[in-house]
Amino acid sequence: MKKLTTLLLFSLINYGLEAQTLVPAYQNRANQVSQANITNNLQTFGDFGVKTTGSTANTNALNWLKEKYTAMGYSVNQMQEDPFSFNYGNQTLSSKNLVITKQGTVYPNTYVIICAHYDTITGRGVNDNGSGTSILLEAARILKDIPTEYSVKFIHFSGEEQGLYGSYHYADNVAFQNGNRVMNIRLVFNIDQVGGKIGNLNDKIKCESDQGGQSSNNAASLSFTQQLATYTTLYSPLQAVMSHAYSSDYMPFEENGDIITGFYENTESNTEHTVNDTFANVDPTYVYNVGKAAVGALQHFAVATTSLLGVNETATKSLETVKIYPNPAKDMINIDLPNHVNTFSFELTDMSGRSILQSENQTKVSLSGLSTGTYLATIKTKDSSVTKKLIIEK
Repeated sequence: MKKLTTLLLFSLINYGLEAQTLVPAYQNRANQVSQANITNNLQTFGDFGVKTTGSTANTNALNWLKEKYTAMGYSVNQMQEDPFSFNYGNQTLSSKNLVITKQGTVYPNTYVIICAHYDTITGRGVNDNGSGTSILLEAARILKDIPTEYSVKFIHFSGEEQGLYGSYHYADNVAFQNGNRVMNIRLVFNIDQVGGKIGNLNDKIKCESDQGGQSSNNAASLSFTQQLATYTTLYSPLQAVMSHAYSSDYMPFEENGDIITGFYENTESNTEHTVNDTFANVDPTYVYNVGKAAVGALQHFAVATTSLLGVNETATKSLETVKIYPNPAKDMINIDLPNHVNTFSFELTDMSGRSILQSENQTKVSLSGLSTGTYLATIKTKDSSVTKKLIIEK
């Protein structure tokens, strides 16, 4: 990703968020983002090496993505490869975008696109853009069987680093054909370089608004980005910072009149396009937190069901009766479970997502040695999980 200085028309401000109602079902799914999955995806992405468009490593990364979606249960009909070629220097480069489509229940022919690029340049690109790639995989996993009113397309673009070639091809030849629009797009939600740098204070995320280019879609982009900021703070511990748009894969869509928004790291790592863009330098906890924000916001944009009785969530509903008390707590908590639950795990994390305490099948848990503060208590069974806020007071 490269900064688009010509779009620096909208100064960065901390956006004052209006009060919004938290949707328990959305929160439940945002909390299903797995730190282990994020970390493993970042590591695997880095292990493929430099994934320059057209290279063997680029193809290997594409095949890995297809394998991940197949393992999630997405069908062959839901996965499409979008091949493209372009001249770069004195050579012709070829690659493929990967498009996964989840059909909507009310507006099946109107799409929310969530996208990230998987090609890299110079370095392994674990931040730019293994971070966005990892979040797309988690969002697709969690929302696979969740009904959404709008159709969702999870798109992994290639050719971004040489000049947005993959996204230009898709925007101009798939969404448009012969200059005519053939795809109705509600929103393009781009995630690029959200890995932060280990050691930085990574507690904020830039929410990107189009305030340049075509003026006709600026107001709508600002409105959706304000919503993105709102839902970021509802479903993650991150603070939202309003930002201008950057030169990334949403820009070809913006030029065609589509509405765009996106995420970008707030404290910039400055490792992009270098050999230092490695797993050792990225902050996996930050990617995890951005993932929670992305899953929360994507449900809002695609209008996911607010029922906890959706597919694969019936068991989760039964866990809503779990009681953790006393709350606020001091030195000990009790866990009161439904009668049918015999095997479960308990995990206490701080608000940054760091695991503080874990136990197995214990209905009394000692909090000795823990600091005063607000924590998230997660109870998991084989088929379901529930997360509740726990306050510790000494």
